[in-house]
Amino acid sequence: MMLAARYVGDRGIEVATVEAAPPGPGEVQVAVAYTGICGTDLHIRHGDMDARVDLPAVVGHEMSGRVVACGPDVHDWHPGDAVTVMPLRWCGSCSACTSGHQHICERLDFMGIDSPGSMQQLWTVPSDVLVHLPPALELAHGALVEPTAVAVHDVRRADLRPGERVVVVGGGPVGILIASVAAADGADVVVLEVNGYRRSVAEGLGLATLDPTDGDVGDRLRGWSQGGPVGASFEVSGTQPGMEVALACLGPRGRMVQVGIHAQPRTVDLHQVFWRELSILGARVYERSDFERAVALLAAGHVAADALISRVQPLESAAAAFDELAAGGEVMKILVRCGDVS
Repeated sequence: MMLAARYVGDRGIEVATVEAAPPGPGEVQVAVAYTGICGTDLHIRHGDMDARVDLPAVVGHEMSGRVVACGPDVHDWHPGDAVTVMPLRWCGSCSACTSGHQHICERLDFMGIDSPGSMQQLWTVPSDVLVHLPPALELAHGALVEPTAVAVHDVRRADLRPGERVVVVGGGPVGILIASVAAADGADVVVLEVNGYRRSVAEGLGLATLDPTDGDVGDRLRGWSQGGPVGASFEVSGTQPGMEVALACLGPRGRMVQVGIHAQPRTVDLHQVFWRELSILGARVYERSDFERAVALLAAGHVAADALISRVQPLESAAAAFDELAAGGEVMKILVRCGDVS
């Protein structure tokens, strides 16, 4: 038996004792060390994804841990291996899969949403979703591989060039990770964020910031870029004003990558897209290569994991951790410690 944090409907998160599933053929059992809480998990808890989850639903997909048992026919993994999980399973037969874009499969199983997730002490998963973590990478930092892979994929979609000016609209965890990855790729980055605490975190990482509500943001962006064009922007806020700024700031043939999830249709000024030959690019989840690069960036210290991890809470306090993150304030990323895995 083990503990698991489950969404039970009506905004409820409960920690319950459940039976651990032993690994079957092609599966491994992972002792989960840490699981991060992200915006998607909050959407689940708020009931926004009730159409996708089966109650009670074990949540979580940003994780790290160690292999403890392997099922039959698993030879590439061994007990003690430090791992994270790329929580995607695809059908292999839809038009997205057959065209080589399995990560946006039409029947995608996003583990932690469409199937049980990682906020439990023991998680049994297919062996092919495991990603190796190097020995020097702390397991707490390993729990940031998944959101860092999101940022790597977003930046790759923008096709950045060294020295290019980049605007990130929204300075939450994903926005700061995007800015960090873009800076590691040689871009000149500014983060637009209304929250003073988030701006202070970004500035502590050496990133330039602007408060978009303080004066004319267009004039201030032009001052920041010293008259040069902005080549790419990332809309991470999920708001109408954020999208407008991300589009308006671009120079000729600039690219806007849409990262934030918009729950309702937005108004887009297509005249700007026509007049300056702009591109609007979607970015959803990640591919295996994005995960591998995320591991490398974290291991090399290009992503300041400690600055993003605000709290670590025990699994028994998972409900309180959700409440704390939902309340906002001076918090970026909260990790749930699912087990004492050294």
